Amino acid sequence: MNYPLHLAILVLLWGYIYTSWSLMGRLGLVSFGHGAFMGIGAYTVVMLWNHFGLSPWLGAIAAFVFSAVVAIVIGWPCFRFRIVGHYFALVTLALSEVTRLIFIAARDHTGGSLGATPNGALVDGTSASLWALQFSSKLPWLLIVTALWLFGLWVWRQVDRSMGRLALQAISEEEEAAASIGIHVTRAKLRITIISALMTCAGGILYAQYQLYVNPDTVSGIAISLQMVFGVIAGGMFVMLGPTVGAAFTLLLAEGLRLAFGNRYPALDATIYGVMLVLFIIYMPKGILGAALEGWKAARRRKAAPA
Repeated sequence: MNYPLHLAILVLLWGYIYTSWSLMGRLGLVSFGHGAFMGIGAYTVVMLWNHFGLSPWLGAIAAFVFSAVVAIVIGWPCFRFRIVGHYFALVTLALSEVTRLIFIAARDHTGGSLGATPNGALVDGTSASLWALQFSSKLPWLLIVTALWLFGLWVWRQVDRSMGRLALQAISEEEEAAASIGIHVTRAKLRITIISALMTCAGGILYAQYQLYVNPDTVSGIAISLQMVFGVIAGGMFVMLGPTVGAAFTLLLAEGLRLAFGNRYPALDATIYGVMLVLFIIYMPKGILGAALEGWKAARRRKAAPA
């Protein structure tokens, strides 16, 4: 029972994180730096808890502030000086890797490449500590992660219905033309970047508290950022549930590879992600769910055509 529940929690949590990334990606802002925001969330709460005894609830506030500052420091110059497309992707890629290297370099505080474990709060037979956000059962985590996932879908819907989405679509097609009709390009881009960064940071916080372990390679860096990109593209970037389908697909793929090959080929999953990312972009650009919905609509049109 615990293993299926564990998989369900991870699918929903990664589905939420992928949804956070897709808020930018589907509107023309392809970021390879979201591993940095996830890492900031995860490490901030764990380090503040371990070294200062601050609850993850308080640590989350610091993590959100830090993530917003980083998003502004990286995003504002890029958007102000029109660093777009591949160049923006490269800048964010550097951000992700620099963040990972900082976590490794500060090994006296973060544990370096070995990672760190949050101090345990479940003592004297207690089964839950809401203050420390630690639970012996997985059921509370399922409820918490489900609520967060639903919140992510709500944010997606709100962005979808807002004028900001139309503005960003116009910007992605022709930035100068969008600016000429009165759209504040820098402000529109920066707003969605901060929202996406804060949501990803929240995903990192819960991931660290659920796993009770943080490591530079599992919560930050290029590999995590690429995993987000692949998951969203595989599931369907332009469909609300596409990122969640992508999360289920990537998780089942990783678990299948682990069961089939164990730890004999540690980089096999990343290699397969890269190959499949190229194949999905070429042959299934709308992703699994997007292609399925398109096929279903085409079948309905064929059925209705004779009538």
